[in-house]
Amino acid sequence: MALQWFPGHMHKALKEIKESLSQVDILIEVLDARIPYSSENPEIAKIRGDKPCLKILNKYDLADPEITQQWQHELESQRGVFTVTTSSDKPVESKQILALLREHCPEKAASVKSVNAMITGIPNVGKSTLINILADRIIAKTGNEPAVTKSQQRINLSNGIVLYDTPGVLWPKLENPNSIYRLAASGAVKNTAMEFDDVGFFAADYLIKEYPELLKARFKLDEIPDTELEFLEAAARQRGAIMRGGRVNLHKICEVLLSELQSGKLGRISLETPDMVAQEKVEMAAAAEKKAADKAKRKQRFKEGSLTPEKRDRKEKRTEKREAQSKRMKKSRR
Repeated sequence: MALQWFPGHMHKALKEIKESLSQVDILIEVLDARIPYSSENPEIAKIRGDKPCLKILNKYDLADPEITQQWQHELESQRGVFTVTTSSDKPVESKQILALLREHCPEKAASVKSVNAMITGIPNVGKSTLINILADRIIAKTGNEPAVTKSQQRINLSNGIVLYDTPGVLWPKLENPNSIYRLAASGAVKNTAMEFDDVGFFAADYLIKEYPELLKARFKLDEIPDTELEFLEAAARQRGAIMRGGRVNLHKICEVLLSELQSGKLGRISLETPDMVAQEKVEMAAAAEKKAADKAKRKQRFKEGSLTPEKRDRKEKRTEKREAQSKRMKKSRR
């Protein structure tokens, strides 16, 4: 899938995060509860060092609660990481974050000094809305599209906490190809940067396998077809996404499917599980190993096969001549 993944302004924002990190006591990373792995920035893990890290699984109301619990267990097995779930429909519960920050910074909690926390997250993960809830006022601009926050800002919260807000940043290279589709399906990238049909087929294939009953209920289907194309055609007929001549408008029904997935109208859905990601990592490692081995073989074949027998003889003769000439020059110097 063609995707404008890492614009120049994100490179600048990531650099600023690295420069400011030394000033903070604790790091907050806001994740999408539906895709905790795909929305987790690996660059943050590289630069945080020993600092404690609160991973907030936001949009919990849209995610499968059982799978979210699995992800919390998985994330908290990492050193220095603790988790909490939040959602915009229950702002009071988000207030627990302030107490958690002080709890995990005991040196500051026992003094009058402020706890300095930095909050990060990919675009459209709900970071700005969360900040406004914590601050009890409109501090960060919000919007239902990625990259609303453009620059860092320092915010004084209650309970002696200073929050460093950062722009939503992605990372230079996505290793897992499935993550591209999950990020697009969840709304983490702008609509102009994605191909609805491509992402729609990916989402349909996953939902048919993992949440068939939710699809049946939402699109009023007696049975769910076996393939994503057959499902999208059936859903299009139910929703009237038909063009002239009775042809199905696949682009339109893909837009509908993704919109209802992102808004939660389909139900509480998670797009990845810890077991699924673990298997994908094994497959990626095997693919990377094979790619490296193939590259080494090509390099060796090129090295061995670049010289024909005739060229090899000429090279050996040139080498012998140079060696003989070198010996003569050494004798003449004596």
